[in-house]
Amino acid sequence: MTLSHDLAGTGPSTVVLLHSGVCDRRMWDAQFSALAEAGHRVVRCDLRGFGETPIDAPHTHAEDVRDLLDHLGADRAAVVGSSFGGEVALEFAARHPERVAALALLGPGMPGMEPSAELRAWGDRERDLLIAGDLDAAVELNVDTWLGPEAGEEARALVRRAQRHIFEVQLPVPDEHGPVDPEVARDELARIQAPALVAVGAHDLPDFRAVADELTRLLPAARRLDLDWAGHLPALERPEETARLLTAFLAEALEPAAP
Repeated sequence: MTLSHDLAGTGPSTVVLLHSGVCDRRMWDAQFSALAEAGHRVVRCDLRGFGETPIDAPHTHAEDVRDLLDHLGADRAAVVGSSFGGEVALEFAARHPERVAALALLGPGMPGMEPSAELRAWGDRERDLLIAGDLDAAVELNVDTWLGPEAGEEARALVRRAQRHIFEVQLPVPDEHGPVDPEVARDELARIQAPALVAVGAHDLPDFRAVADELTRLLPAARRLDLDWAGHLPALERPEETARLLTAFLAEALEPAAP
């Protein structure tokens, strides 16, 4: 299956945008345009079970990303991931390091991360609401948990629509068609040589600040950026500012490959 995607720009470097687990490729509207205007060939995709990409078979998200790059004829790419998309980006970089020119991770998850009591409580609450059939409350729980204090109503409405669609698509899927859990060891992450930006919000859950701590230690070429204004989804909370920081990072990280 080829992931549903949009493509913009004609620059020499390819940039892949991977969405969070509560949204789809629409979350990148501002950054998609800005990065194309900055001279990159930019692709944003819906992972399986999100947006316009269905689930029809067992799959590994990182291998779906590889297949998309093959489809586009891109040997290497800079990979930008938000939250769950950051976890997928790390798995892809660990499995295919020769294909990753740079990593930009915004409030990333991490393969094998153990949730805190706070995050487990959120998961239990979401599960209970879904078992009770209260999708509206489950959607609002996600909106309130994952968007920081600067998120406007437009961002909240986008996450609200995307999360409801995710529930409607994913809940009926039998377990045998779901994603295969990634198995990426810490030493595999430590071998990722690509320049990496690890950005985390001051208003994010402690789990993701802890992930930023660990990734900054593990990744040889990582630089940490603390965003004092951000929650978990800076691309939606300050879209233009996030576009600028990604543009600046990629200009520096991809400079040696420029013609």
